[in-house]
Amino acid sequence: MPESTGVEGMEGGVGLTALMVAAARAIETHRHDALAQDVYAEHFVRGAPASAGWPVRPRQAPDGDANPLWGRFARYFGLRTRVFDDFLLRSVRTGEARQVVLLGAGLDARAFRLDWPSGCVIFEIDREGVLAFKHKVLDAVSATPTAARVPVPVDLRDDWAGALADAGFDPAAPSVWLAEGLLFYLPPAAETYLIDTVDRLSTGGSALAFEVKLEKDLMVYRDSPIYTSTTQQIGIDLLQLFDRDPRPDSQGDLAGKGWSTSVHTPFEFTRRHGRGPLPERNDALEGNRWVFADKLRS
Repeated sequence: MPESTGVEGMEGGVGLTALMVAAARAIETHRHDALAQDVYAEHFVRGAPASAGWPVRPRQAPDGDANPLWGRFARYFGLRTRVFDDFLLRSVRTGEARQVVLLGAGLDARAFRLDWPSGCVIFEIDREGVLAFKHKVLDAVSATPTAARVPVPVDLRDDWAGALADAGFDPAAPSVWLAEGLLFYLPPAAETYLIDTVDRLSTGGSALAFEVKLEKDLMVYRDSPIYTSTTQQIGIDLLQLFDRDPRPDSQGDLAGKGWSTSVHTPFEFTRRHGRGPLPERNDALEGNRWVFADKLRS
């Protein structure tokens, strides 16, 4: 069957990680102290054979919050969802940007679940099979977007900038960009190209948020509870999916191009919100950083 039938694009590799994050968002949604709400997440999980048996409620997770995958790691994804939700909404509500570009959008349902201001357009860039699966699931539950939504079916290794322009993106207008859980899967050259392209397509008043890892050697954490539990429970070996070549300094590159940047640990937001992961020994989250950047007006 062709990839566009809407299941095959989710059955292996990075497609499975998108389902894992969706399961984490579903679990977060049903916590009594949820940081984010995503009523569509569990439908994505149940809609793919590979993840149909995964937990989507806290009580369904073996050992509950003591489970490294469905407890601490899932809470990390819930926190990340909330922080990037806040970034996107703040950016479009306080500035002039009305174009939002989700790079490697995966099973991101923000176009459906967030309260966007009038005039916003959400561009979702991802592979055709991933977007087809998303459409199939959302159509089945009669989901309605809360802003204009423009899927852009293209692989980020191809001419995604051209596809984005063809879809109606205007580089002369301010824009907001998000690369959530994406860059550590890309080769360093692809990350550099992506950051350079975002800069080229962004006028003053634009904003960007992305996630990076700072470790020089990810294999130091190969025995961490997060990585081992993910492999044992759902068969995803993240260390085999991550690109382990030395990473570029994307934050520094943006600063050199005239962006105002700030770098934060997830643990800062755990303390701010009063829930989420805190540092522990042999911590695979130790090197994670969330970067926020604003392109200054000339």
